[in-house]
Amino acid sequence: MKVNAGIITSKLAESKEFYTEVLQFGVLFENEFYLLLSDPEGNPVISFLLPEHPSQQALFQKAFQGRGMYLTIEVADVDTFYKEIQQKKVPIKIELRDEPWGDRHFAIEDPNGIGIDIVHYTEPGA
Repeated sequence: MKVNAGIITSKLAESKEFYTEVLQFGVLFENEFYLLLSDPEGNPVISFLLPEHPSQQALFQKAFQGRGMYLTIEVADVDTFYKEIQQKKVPIKIELRDEPWGDRHFAIEDPNGIGIDIVHYTEPGA
């Protein structure tokens, strides 16, 4: 089983720019109302769909309201990734920190208001 998150938004161009330029995602498929992106390894992980598009059923019509969702991206070297994000002048929403349960992470926000937790998992106390 594979899963990719789908966001219904009018911000297709902004989303494409953010995920491809900031996070190095790739474009797997794109048309005038839909965008499918892959992680840097080529796995489809997130898609964007224009709201109220006539090709879609009612379940996939209403736009995301920018609240109540987050994504977690696990990276091998969170410190290096943090520096890269800073160099790109992306606003940091939660500064790089270590948690008692083992996460070393920081957070940014995409153009749709989705929090993105960039994390490297370690054993607690490591």
